[in-house]
Order: sequence, then C-alpha cells, then structure tokens
Amino acid sequence: MAEKKATFLTSFLIFLNILIDNILEFILGWYFGPKKRVQKVQDKGQELIVSKTAVELAQLIRERKLKSYDVVKAYFERVEVVKLQINAVVDGPFSDALKEATQIDRRLDNNEYSESELKSKPFLGVPFTTKDSTAVAGKLQTLGLVSRKSLKAEEDAECIRLMKNSGAIIIATSNVPEINMWCETRNNLIGQTNNPYDLRRSAGGSSGGEAALISSCCTAFGLGTDIGGSIRIPAFKCGIFGHKPTKFAVDTRGCTFRTGKEEQTMMVVGPMTRFSRDLMPIFKVLVRPEMMQKLQLDLPVDLKKLRYFYIPSNNSKLCNPVNHETQMVMYQIRRHFQNLSGKEVQLLKLPGIEYSHKLWRYWMTQETSEFSKLLGNGTKVNPFLEILKKLVGKSEFTMAAIYGLINSVLPPEKEEKMREITSKMKRILKEVLGDDGVLFYHSSPRTATFHYYPLIKFGDISYFSIFNVLQTPTTQVPMGLDSNGMPMGIQVVANEMNDRLCLAVAGEFERAFGGWVPPYNISN
Repeated sequence: MAEKKATFLTSFLIFLNILIDNILEFILGWYFGPKKRVQKVQDKGQELIVSKTAVELAQLIRERKLKSYDVVKAYFERVEVVKLQINAVVDGPFSDALKEATQIDRRLDNNEYSESELKSKPFLGVPFTTKDSTAVAGKLQTLGLVSRKSLKAEEDAECIRLMKNSGAIIIATSNVPEINMWCETRNNLIGQTNNPYDLRRSAGGSSGGEAALISSCCTAFGLGTDIGGSIRIPAFKCGIFGHKPTKFAVDTRGCTFRTGKEEQTMMVVGPMTRFSRDLMPIFKVLVRPEMMQKLQLDLPVDLKKLRYFYIPSNNSKLCNPVNHETQMVMYQIRRHFQNLSGKEVQLLKLPGIEYSHKLWRYWMTQETSEFSKLLGNGTKVNPFLEILKKLVGKSEFTMAAIYGLINSVLPPEKEEKMREITSKMKRILKEVLGDDGVLFYHSSPRTATFHYYPLIKFGDISYFSIFNVLQTPTTQVPMGLDSNGMPMGIQVVANEMNDRLCLAVAGEFERAFGGWVPPYNISN
C-alpha cells in the first residue's frame, strides 16, 4: 500500500511539473509576443572574420594574412549591430583596444617580436571579453549593483592579466545578475540580457552576457566564472562550449572580490568559446604553473580506450522531467560512443543525486563571502525590508536577488547529512570513473525558458550545480537545436585533474554532431 502511494505521489509530481511548465510557456509566450532572433552578420568580409576560431585568428594575424586592427574593428562593428537586441555589454567596446591592435600590427610588420616572445603570446592580437564581475583595470566593475554603477576596478584579475600576457586584447565586459547569484542575467542597472536564438528567452546566468556575446559573434572568446553552473548554464542556453575546470586549477583572484587564496570554495574560472578547439589553448594560458604537471594537459587521449557512463535523470522532485527531445540527445550520444569505443555506455547509479539542490544550498553556506553583504556592497541587506521596498517600487534590487536574500535566512540543511552524501558521491565517482572514465549528464531537462520563468520554477539548475558540489571538471557541449530552434546540450564530466578527458571528448562531440549552430542564417 505504501509503495502504491509513493508511486502515485511521484506520478502526480511529474504531472504537476509538466502542467506548470506548459502553463508558464503559454502565458510567457503570449506576454512576450512573436519570436525574434539576433540579427545576422550582414557583411561577408566581416562574417569571415567573426566566425573563425580564436586559434585561427591568432595564426592569421601572426602570418599577416589578417591585421589585428581589422579583427578588433570587425567585432566592434558586430557589437554595435546587436547590442540593443541582446543587451549584453556593460562597458565597452574599449577604444584603447583599437590602439593596442594598431601597435601589435606595427610590431609584427617590423618583425619586432622575438621567437620566444611570439611563443609566449599564443593569442596575440585576438579580441576577448569577460563578465563584469571579473576585474579589468580601469574599467567598470558593477557586479550588477546600482550602488556600484560608476565604480572601476583598480587592477586586472589574475585570469585577465594572463590573457593579456598571452597577447589577447580585452574589448568589453558583459552583463551579470547581481553578485552573479541567479540563473538568469538581469539587474536594475543594465536590464536583462536576451538569448540570441530567441530574444524572449533567458541567456542564462551568471555569465549570460558573456555567452550571448560569444554566440552572437561579438567576441572571439570569453572568460566566465562558475559557482553553481554560471559558465555552463549560459553556455547551454546560448549553444556554445564552456569548461568548468578542476578546483584551484585557475587562480580566482579578482573575480567577484576573490583573493585566490580561499581554501574552501566551489567557484572556478574557465573559458567560454564557440569552438571546442579553442578551449584547451585558452585553458593552458589560465592554469596555475604548479598545476600543469598534475593536469597533464599534453598527454594524448585515446577516445576509443576511454570508458563511458551516463545518468538519465537526477530524479529530483524540484526538476522538470527530462523531455523527449533531450532524452533522444542522450540516446544519440550513447549510440555514437558505443560505436566509437566498441563498448556499451554504462548506466551509472549515483545515490544522493536526488539531493542535488539541497547539497549545493548547504555548500554555499560554507563559502567565505556572505551574499547579503556582497549585495549591499559591504553593508548587510535586510531581506524583509527589501520586500517592503519592492512592493512600493523603492528597492534597488531585482526580485531574483531578494529571493537569494530570503533563501539565506531559511532554515539550513542538515550539515552531517549533506556532508555524508557529498562524501559518498565523490567516493563513488572517483572509484567508477578512475582516470579513464567519462560521464555524460544532461545539461537540463529542457531548453532555454522564457524570461522570468525561473522566478516560479528554478530547480533545473541543480543539473549543473551538483558538479560544483562534487568539484569535478565539467565541459558544457552544444548538441544542435530542438524543434523550437533552441540550443540543446550535454555535460561531459571526469574526475579531478582529468580536464583533458573532458576537452578531448568535447572535440569529438563537435566533430560528430556539429557543435555551435549560429543563431542567425549564414549570408550567401
């Protein structure tokens, strides 16, 4: 009898999730009106530049087949065309980027770079962007807060310093939700960032502005941060690649006030790109020198000899059930890698995965930064006062930020239980995957939602946040478009220090399934 009741309750919750999802889709679809995509690249010459990989651009600039100035200018012009449509830029494009590109061209033309200098600058003359919360010297660093609307960073974050040393040119910073703490990119300073594939829909968060710029061909590549899916959620929703590295592989100094010396954090810095082949070269620039030997990034990966696993669902009652098109993506993946390796892609049972949201909520309380103080730019914000201010239109914060404040004062998760579940899950993954195993895991049960949808239903983000809890390297990979023309995707997971497995498998996905699909029609 008890088993029948449990089965009925599960079936009812699945039905309720589907019903609410359909109601929200209908209401929000009616509210926002007809679908619109980002404008395509009009100029053929510009398209030939902005649609290339960062690695290709670097090579062409070095060989003098392209000038850095022309590359930077092409991206500037592209930003100007689409900036009102996607609303992703906070600061920029920076005029000093054109001056820097001109200087690089002059030095290359005059052969003023030594061989060793060129070798140390693999992205010489290539434009890139980063999210507003990552410090860029002399540029705005608002973190989406009205109270910081005119504040500028004093020095570069470590990841920005390293990219600049590699020869790359920073051309703009991109929009974020307040203090990066929401799965959609919106704030009361810049407004909301739109998805290039459907401007009515979310670009994800917190690196939503970054993902929208990259997918729309407004930058060659970008740098994101990820504490609960902040690289992978927007990468998934905007149809690009994003890599969440092994913990401490990249110095986080200067990213959302991090010192880079935190001993306990889920936050990491990683690359976001349109093309898989750019991930590894950018990652190599970012990795701490002392981590290089541990990561063994140059060690070849034989995809045929890897062992492959999958998990079909997290079985969380907070999440939507995995829809049919998403299930078919997993089926295609399993079939492809079975043919590639000659071995079955094995079902992995990971006890505790149904607690994904609770686990992440608990581990967020172990972070060194207090959300209410960050939101107040150093002064603690009272959630109940903010609710009252919101009701009369006086709050500086979005409803999403106030949600975060309320969540912080709700009863905490049971510490002993959360730590025990986390420890057990980590142990199982380590034993099962070893150093030659890769896990395929859905990015989300469905594709990008309409704006505001997460204010009602937000549980699906736990498909991403669980890997922050487990602190495993994870690569978000695009998998074409669904029947509504929205990006689909998959997460590729490996054990700590095995980033190279994730990145190698991501390359195979791109080869086999096509990778990034432009959010507009290609010019003839």
